[in-house]
Amino acid sequence: MISSFEGTNIYTKDTAALAAFYSEVLGIPIPFEGYGNFDGAKIGFDKKQPGIIIWDATKWEKLTTGFVNLVFGCDNLDETYEQLKAKGLDCQPPVTMAYGGKEMNFRDPDGNYITLLEGAY
Repeated sequence: MISSFEGTNIYTKDTAALAAFYSEVLGIPIPFEGYGNFDGAKIGFDKKQPGIIIWDATKWEKLTTGFVNLVFGCDNLDETYEQLKAKGLDCQPPVTMAYGGKEMNFRDPDGNYITLLEGAY
């Protein structure tokens, strides 16, 4: 039976650039750099916890289809917004949602949707 959630696979034509976006712009660690040139890199907060696994689409072909939305939590979304804007990220300010939490949405360089969340769903 299923025993754990490992992460979300995303495929890109430029693995190093996409890994750099998550690491350098969003500040998410890279606990596993994969098998050379970031093929199979894991973006996350611990190698043993779920994360985003980046694969080289030119090597592995595009093995997934459909809509991807990655959700990350943060303690102070207004402060995070200002930090990301200072790094050049084109994004809208956070909004307070009907459930009471704040959200901010944008896309990574490959067009994958990202939601930053302050407060639980």
